[in-house]
Amino acid sequence: MTVTRILRKVWRAEPTIEGAGVHLKRAFGNREAPLLDPFLLLDDFRSDDPSKYLPGFPWHPHRGIETITYVLAGSVNHADSLGNRGSLGAGDVQWMTAGCGVVHSGMPEQQHGRMRGFQLWVNLPARLKLQPAAYQEHASANMPVELREGGVRVKVIDLRA
Repeated sequence: MTVTRILRKVWRAEPTIEGAGVHLKRAFGNREAPLLDPFLLLDDFRSDDPSKYLPGFPWHPHRGIETITYVLAGSVNHADSLGNRGSLGAGDVQWMTAGCGVVHSGMPEQQHGRMRGFQLWVNLPARLKLQPAAYQEHASANMPVELREGGVRVKVIDLRA
């Protein structure tokens, strides 16, 4: 089956600084957000220079959204006001539903100087904005990888598990 889609707009990722001084590229999340609902923001964080990411994202609040963080290299230690805490390594995924509100932190850790990953913010529908906050962490080791034609590897991230 062939699916044809029309490309309507191309944006270039913009360098920005977030948290306590993390240098990243924002693929979208500024003027583009109203066009992409329910997606609010997509950040790409990558650096071989620890000074560009080690300041991290100290304690800060979220409400009415979900964040999905995928770590490709390095690690991120995280904690939240619900008592959840852990460490995401390469290939791990964190899914946080802020709902009625949560305060959390995400602090990158140096591993051979390299850090890389991305974070997607998703707007919750109005009826779910006041639901209790929730948290999921999925380890890379528990995610199946399928080998496709041409040597392409596809990782299956099943958040229902």
